[in-house]
Amino acid sequence: MIKVSIAGATGYTGLELVQFLIRRPDIEFISLTSEQHKGKCLSQVFPSLKGWVQHELVPLGSQLPDCDVLFLALPHTASMAHVERLSGIAKKVVDLSADFRLSDPQVYEKWYETPHQNPKLLEGAVYGLPELHRERIKSANLVANPGCYPTSVILGLAPLMAVNWADLDSIIADSKSGVSGAGRKESMGSQFCEVDGGFSAYNLTRHRHTPEIEQELTKLAGEKIQITFSPHLIPMTRGILSTLYINFNQAVSEDNLRSTYLDYYKDEPFVRVLDRGKYANTHYVAHSNLCDIGVEFDSRTNRAVITTAIDNLIKGASGQAIQNMNLMMGLDEKTGLDFPGTFP
Repeated sequence: MIKVSIAGATGYTGLELVQFLIRRPDIEFISLTSEQHKGKCLSQVFPSLKGWVQHELVPLGSQLPDCDVLFLALPHTASMAHVERLSGIAKKVVDLSADFRLSDPQVYEKWYETPHQNPKLLEGAVYGLPELHRERIKSANLVANPGCYPTSVILGLAPLMAVNWADLDSIIADSKSGVSGAGRKESMGSQFCEVDGGFSAYNLTRHRHTPEIEQELTKLAGEKIQITFSPHLIPMTRGILSTLYINFNQAVSEDNLRSTYLDYYKDEPFVRVLDRGKYANTHYVAHSNLCDIGVEFDSRTNRAVITTAIDNLIKGASGQAIQNMNLMMGLDEKTGLDFPGTFP
């Protein structure tokens, strides 16, 4: 039995963790924390869980019992203040915030506008994208779960980082996210009247996921990568669609491009390279840990156009966190995640 605690159990990612893990007979919840709802039963906050989860929510600052795995589903800049104390009660920690994703504390400070409180832990933190860092994740004690946008962009571009025919200075990532990506906190920008029937860009040139994407692509390419990243908010609950553009510096056949992707992801259980002429669609990955990738080559402009789709709350957050937990605990990484999306 794996003893699990979740800090921040009443946010969207915390709730997704609970909903996935209650289905598993090998999981026992030890602690569920919430500052806003402390003292309440989780099923009082989420009536859908009535009869399934009876745990009382406790504040993060209380004395939590030991556990095997601690998930930190806390806001950005909050995890780093607690992780050192909480890692003393947990054998393994998966942090779903951005606090340990960036290896350079100065880059973190620039983009998150606050000094990193635990820079000494950055060196040992492993970026938790299994398709790139599976072996390191297996032996890690602290995994930094990737952001939702970065997951969709990095997986879409990774196969092209090592080829000699891609112009790595030309990358544009145009991404659209459902409103749940903004979290469960109250915000004018995510209220129904603000988003319904509208479609808008936001945080152009300054979105905090930009350095995370560039960091991982730089590692893959072996040279510094800078991209143009354009996030958009779309009026739906969940899902991310990214359309990625990259120029080629020589003629490449569409067959060669497709085979590059098929070879790169041939052993990946949660990445599906779509058939020729098919484009990624959030409908077909909703409520799953899958990432769909559509590969298109525009011979007129000598440019690849790659589409990716994920569920931002699952492969973009909690599902990937469970995938990381499985690897850290020596389990098949598909455990509890091996099912298709739900449609319609």
